[in-house]
Amino acid sequence: MAFSIKRYLPKSLLGRALAILAAPIILVQVIAIWVFFDNHVDAVTRNAARSLAGEIGLALNIAETNPDPKQRAADLELAERFLSIHLTWRPGEKLGKDPNIGADTRAGDELIIALQPLGVPFHIDTESLPRQIRVRVQGTTGLLDVVATRRKLGSTTNDIFVLWSLGSAVGTLGIAFIFMLNLVKPIRKLAEAADAFGKGRDVPDFKPYGAREVRQAANAFLIMRERLQRQIQQRTEMLAGVSHDLRTPLTRMKLQLAFLGNTQEAKDLASDVAEMEQMVEEYLAFARGEGTEQAVPVNLPELLVDVVEAAQRNGTDVTLKTKGAMKLTLRPNGFRRCLTNLIANAARFGTCVQLQAQRKPHFVEITVDDDGPGVPEDKREEVFRPFYRLDNERRQSTGSAGLGLTIARDVVRGHGGDIQLTDSPLGGLRVLIRLPV
Repeated sequence: MAFSIKRYLPKSLLGRALAILAAPIILVQVIAIWVFFDNHVDAVTRNAARSLAGEIGLALNIAETNPDPKQRAADLELAERFLSIHLTWRPGEKLGKDPNIGADTRAGDELIIALQPLGVPFHIDTESLPRQIRVRVQGTTGLLDVVATRRKLGSTTNDIFVLWSLGSAVGTLGIAFIFMLNLVKPIRKLAEAADAFGKGRDVPDFKPYGAREVRQAANAFLIMRERLQRQIQQRTEMLAGVSHDLRTPLTRMKLQLAFLGNTQEAKDLASDVAEMEQMVEEYLAFARGEGTEQAVPVNLPELLVDVVEAAQRNGTDVTLKTKGAMKLTLRPNGFRRCLTNLIANAARFGTCVQLQAQRKPHFVEITVDDDGPGVPEDKREEVFRPFYRLDNERRQSTGSAGLGLTIARDVVRGHGGDIQLTDSPLGGLRVLIRLPV
């Protein structure tokens, strides 16, 4: 039961806040109107019916106890003036066989009850006259015809009370909506800023405002952003310094190896030095993937064309397929490095590489397929770990230090997307990238 109710609850904070405000307001108004109509209106209608019944009884007594027609007409005219009802005395007339017919309203029902103590036949008509009620009472010598307005049997404040109740509820909810909209707006701005920062976009114009708790959360976000940016910058600077320090001894080692001649020991040592240089370069590329490059609007098909042409110039057999225009906010150099690593990694293990991109309803999907040996399903998460290699043979045959996929995932997640490995239609490995639009 609780689950079914949650399905119909508002999903947004604004909707839930308004529901919390609207529920008690509507409940109070409904109870007030119900109590008003169930007690007050019934009491007023009952008292008004008794009053009208007493007036009818008085008029009937005047008509039957006064034998003089002129005096009777004068007394009835005086009664009309003070009682605000229209009286007509018809001597000798009789009611039909079924007199108590026509009272189809609450006021008519109450009037029937109020007229019964008179002990005379009567007929109530609530339909034939607009905004009026007609009562015919059978006397001993004639028929008294009484016409009164419906206001004689009810209160004129009923409609006003209902309109006031509904109007006040709508007005209160309208004011609450305006205040809640202003209260939720800074929360939305904070969510947009956090989402943009998670996608690698800068939010320099974001400033905390709103309620104290919202400002506290916004200030905490700004402090977190500054710490992350400072940490990334410090790591990049540290690795740049390490690279500079390592390249100097590596250069000296290469010069010394040149003087050792063409011996097997020199060749082995030169291979180790080359591997060290590659590891340093790849680790620096890994650090630059989280660097300080600003995200800018990029025409994705043009970027993909540049990447593919660069790979083809290096001798890679790669093709490109794109569908439609795709405009994304990216760090172009970092994302170009990501795709270059993926294409180079696919070319190491396969002979044919295919790059595709298409726009989906909420994201852009990019795939890199190859016809190589692929990656076992139970190893597809581990290959994203830094310096992880499936086996030594692949390392020796490709010369990879094991950072290509790590850099790719780092860049993609820095743009708010994700990357996965699946089976390729070409028979090898498919790298699937999804980027939010």
